[in-house]
This record gives sequence, structure tokens and C-alpha cells, in this order.
Amino acid sequence: MPKRFSPDEYAAGVLSGNRVLLSRAITLVESTLPSDQALAHEVMELVLPHAGKSVRVGITGVPGVGKSTFIEAFGNYLLEHHGKKLAVLAIDPTSQRTGGSILGDKTRMETLSANPKAYIRPSPAGKTLGGVARSTRESILLCEAAGFDVIFVETVGVGQSETAVHEMVDFFLLLMLAGAGDELQGIKKGIMEMADAIAITKADGANLSAATSAQAEYQGALHLFPLGASKWSPRVTVCSAFEKSGLAPIWELVTEYVQLTQGNGYFQHRRQEQNLHWLRHSIRQQLEERFYQHPAVKAQWEAVSGQVTQGQKSPFAAAAELFRLLT
Repeated sequence: MPKRFSPDEYAAGVLSGNRVLLSRAITLVESTLPSDQALAHEVMELVLPHAGKSVRVGITGVPGVGKSTFIEAFGNYLLEHHGKKLAVLAIDPTSQRTGGSILGDKTRMETLSANPKAYIRPSPAGKTLGGVARSTRESILLCEAAGFDVIFVETVGVGQSETAVHEMVDFFLLLMLAGAGDELQGIKKGIMEMADAIAITKADGANLSAATSAQAEYQGALHLFPLGASKWSPRVTVCSAFEKSGLAPIWELVTEYVQLTQGNGYFQHRRQEQNLHWLRHSIRQQLEERFYQHPAVKAQWEAVSGQVTQGQKSPFAAAAELFRLLT
């Protein structure tokens, strides 16, 4: 059984950049064991004053867009040309069903994962998005305390995970393909409204012309959205991870956004709002966990849920009945 470190030992290891203790600390925050959670809370309190100094970039995209290939190329560009230290974290509430899709991503990022200035952390196979999102949020803070100054948060599923990532990053990058098809329009609109920039990937060879046309179309579509509180107008660019082209303009957009929003106060305001969001999220999650673990609720759950299933009792009445058991 691995040694159980004290909160001070965990914190000292993270702050010194010890990869083993950083990984152990992240495993701790991912754990659902009450004893691990109590220890994780102490560790987080110790490292929190040293977090918050990175640029957090959310990266999402439609299926087949080449997220892993892009992240490896873009990450290597930042390490080589800007001297950054990069952590890549992933949110994947579906990994339990898909069987290790994130681990597959990690093995595909061979050069990035081998770079000592990069740290790639797969997400756990969680049953709920909320649990995975919470642990990813705390993992960001741990990686910042460990000295990583750029954090990529990657979404693997398409849907609710985008909203969760949007609530924990500074800049939200949407990767798109040229001519992806009308069947994705519903997905595009919801995600496009959150995007700070869109990058049309695979803009090389025969695809270059189509990517350039798509760039103009998406830029036109973005102009239809009202200017947000950040006062930033989202941009569209093209890139090729295969040819390593178009990566510099994407980073220029990120830095321009950060400079603008830090200058007008939105950057800090956004982070404060995100902190409040995660406070409310944590309260809801802990209340739900305590509700289902309450002995009286556990004793009555099967009978009451059976009545709801059979249509003998409404869900609202059943919920009220179960809540009365808590008093």
C-alpha cells in the first residue's frame, strides 16, 4: 500500500514541482472516500495561495476534428517558442462507457507527454459529469501551484461537458472542420455562443481552400452574436497540426484576449464568478451525496422509487416524502 503523506508533505511536493506528489494529490482530489476528501481539502487550502497564475484554455471540438493531434502540436509550439510549462487535463464523463478514450489520447500525444515541461493527466472514469468536473477544477489549481503557467482543459464528449469546461477556463477555443455537415448545426450553435475563438483544423493540401471558405462563413456567423461583457469579438482562424501551421496566430489571440480582459477588469471578475459557481456546485453536490447516504432515505428508497416507477406516486410527492425523513 503506498505511503499516506501528510497535508504539509503533499503541499511541499506540489509546490516544488514533484510530478509524483502532484499526481498523488490529483488522485486524492478525485477520490470519493471521506478520509481522502478530508485530506484533499487540507492540501487544497495549503496550495491555494500559490495557484491562479496560469492562463486556462478550454479546448473542444466536433468528432473527427483532431483534438489530440492539435493539442500536441499547439502544446509543443508553446513549449518550444514561448518557454511555457503546460498541463493538459481532460474532462470525459463518458469514459466509463467508451473504455479509456482519454488514455488513448495520452498515448497519441507521444512527443508532448515525453517533454519534461508538459504534464498530461487523464480524467477518471466518472459516473457523473459533476464529479469529474469538480476534480478537474481542483486539478487546475494543483497544476498552477506546481508551476504550470498554461493549462489546457480538453473536453472529450460533446454536450454538457462544454458548459462545465467553460465555467473553469479563461479562454474557450472551439475546433471545427470545414464542411462538417448540417447534422452538426445544433451542436455548433450552442458551443459557438461560448467560443472566444474558432480554429478550422486540417487546413492543408486539398482542404486548405475549403477551410479558408469556412473561416469566412464562421466569422460572419459570429458577428450575429452580441458583444459580451468581456468586450471581446471572437475570431476565426485556420490551422494545420500536420504542417504545424497557423499555431502562432491562435496563441496571439489568446494573449490578446488576456491583455484586453485584464485591462478592462473582466478577467478577474470572470474568475470570481467562476469561484462562486463552483461554490454553489459543491454545495449542491454535497447536499445530494448526504441526502442519498442518509440512513432513513436509504431504508425507504426502494419502496418509494418503486411507487414512482409504477405510477402510484408522483415524483414531486415522493421527493417531498423523502425530504421529510431528514428532519
